[in-house]
Amino acid sequence: MRARRWVGAMRPGEALPGRSRAGRKEAESAPAADAAGLRGRLRAVIDGPHFQWAVTALITVNALTLGLETSKVAMAHAGGLIAGLDRIILAVFVVEILLKMVAFGPLGFFRRGWNVFDFVIVGIALVPSAGAFSVLRALRILRVLRLVSIVPAMRKVVLALLASIPGVSSIMMLMVLVFYIFAVIATRLYGDTFPQWFGTVGESMYSLFQIMTLESWSMGIVRPVMETFPNAWLVFVPFILVTSFAVLNLFIAVIVNAMQEQQAYDLEEARDTLEQDIAEQTMKLTEEAKARTESLGRKVDVQTEELTAEIGALKAEIRELKSLMAQKS
Repeated sequence: MRARRWVGAMRPGEALPGRSRAGRKEAESAPAADAAGLRGRLRAVIDGPHFQWAVTALITVNALTLGLETSKVAMAHAGGLIAGLDRIILAVFVVEILLKMVAFGPLGFFRRGWNVFDFVIVGIALVPSAGAFSVLRALRILRVLRLVSIVPAMRKVVLALLASIPGVSSIMMLMVLVFYIFAVIATRLYGDTFPQWFGTVGESMYSLFQIMTLESWSMGIVRPVMETFPNAWLVFVPFILVTSFAVLNLFIAVIVNAMQEQQAYDLEEARDTLEQDIAEQTMKLTEEAKARTESLGRKVDVQTEELTAEIGALKAEIRELKSLMAQKS
């Protein structure tokens, strides 16, 4: 019995130092864990659909108020209300930017291109619109462009347009080359007779641009030229076919191809993200199972030690009883 009491008395005392060290570690890591948890919750709120829809609604209302500011009738009847709404919405946008900085951190915030876009747009709106900066008052309407960063479909279109820039630039160079060739031809053939349209290469390129857009090209330019030069259609019709149909269709093809590539990239990125989430969840579950197994192993070891100690105590008591019985006999 003494051995049993000794085991029961010593075991809680041995566990005290370890428990106190764990407590100190938990106390030290608690603030960091709380901060990380707060940022995580804040990120979840910011990226959530309710927050995004609220910001979209505010941007739409702000677009309406900025449009109403151009109406003298609206400003005469509710100028104070419109200006107050504009200031309130701008303040909400500033708070939104600050919340994103807190949630993602300054470096994480500026790593996202759309966050930089929002920061610049809101920053322009905060510049005083008086004195030398009065021209910036008109730029407040740029806040409506924040819809591009909020609506995923618009973001995809913008990213596709940016991805198509290399292909579009090549087509632009081809277009400039075609324009220059036909401008030189038109200037040499019709410059003396029609100097208002083809007097110089620059004027010819401008006239050819009007012809390419098919805006008054027939009655405004080509037919008057054909009255003097009946074969002028041999220059203008091929130009229209090359520029208005062939080259512009190339523009459309490049942009559509870029949008398809962007969509494929988004799908691949979503798949990679899903695979990464699955891998992280699998790793987390494996670690939890391992930790539980180790915990159960430790409990088994502790119980084995306790049983061994109790068996040892019982053996000692049996020996004592045997010695007492031997002495009595």
